[in-house]
Amino acid sequence: MARSNTRFIEAHNTLLDVCKTLAVGDTLESENQLAAQLGVSRTVVRNVLARLDELGIIALQGRDKILVRPPRVDEQLEKPAPLLTIDELEGRFMDWVLRMDVPPGTSLNVAQLSKDFSVAPHTLQEFLSAFSRFGIVVRRPGGGWVLNGFTRAYALELSDFRTLLELNSVRHLVALPTDHPIWGRLDKLEAAHRDLLDRIENDYHDFSLLDETFHEAINSVVSNRFVKEFQKVISLIFHYHFQWNKADERIRNAAAIGEHLAYIDALRSRDVDQAQAAALRHLATSKQTLLAALEANSHTD
Repeated sequence: MARSNTRFIEAHNTLLDVCKTLAVGDTLESENQLAAQLGVSRTVVRNVLARLDELGIIALQGRDKILVRPPRVDEQLEKPAPLLTIDELEGRFMDWVLRMDVPPGTSLNVAQLSKDFSVAPHTLQEFLSAFSRFGIVVRRPGGGWVLNGFTRAYALELSDFRTLLELNSVRHLVALPTDHPIWGRLDKLEAAHRDLLDRIENDYHDFSLLDETFHEAINSVVSNRFVKEFQKVISLIFHYHFQWNKADERIRNAAAIGEHLAYIDALRSRDVDQAQAAALRHLATSKQTLLAALEANSHTD
């Protein structure tokens, strides 16, 4: 309907402002003049005038549009939230999954989620289709989507491939010159980790985003489109499934921060063997956390 359209809402609110400048009994301009003034079509103008007539603000008498009373403040329509892009949607979707405790097997209704995320349905469809390549979501035969769980075999393959990619990134990173931006990023990441560790008691949920940023920084030193694409998959699978087992989440996240800090020190050493050893220790912990989450939720087939 036109009344839910952004153009309608903007034209409606602007015309209310115009009415505030008039005296009761004054006549509004013609539809053509109003359309030009509001920057919309005559159809939108007619719809707006019809609503103002319903509200009793104006009276439509033939071609005349007579002001009956001044509009009230509460008659302004609320503007819809700006629609998200695919990149913005990824962040919102991750936050929803992590903080709303969405269980595996949950049906994802595109119409409802598009409203919840303030995103166009076709954008959400595009987003879900991208992740369906990895089995993260699947389309139901009757329509809609389902957030899938993962098997133990899937988790093992995913973890092993992640390790291959990150060890390659570590080899590149330790060989970079001292003026490379990655060293400044690692300094800021260290500070962020120590800050979160100080408030881990209440803010342990925040580790997921920090973990994502940390591994993205390490892998960013390799200019490879497949590494970048895979990082998105890591964000959803590892971080989401870490949340399944709530029993020791705060303790696990605090321990992971310690591993990250040791990892950063090893990278600064420029010793490739030491850096890769730190990477392997941390990635092995992540792998076990993922497997434990799957087992806790009976996804061990």
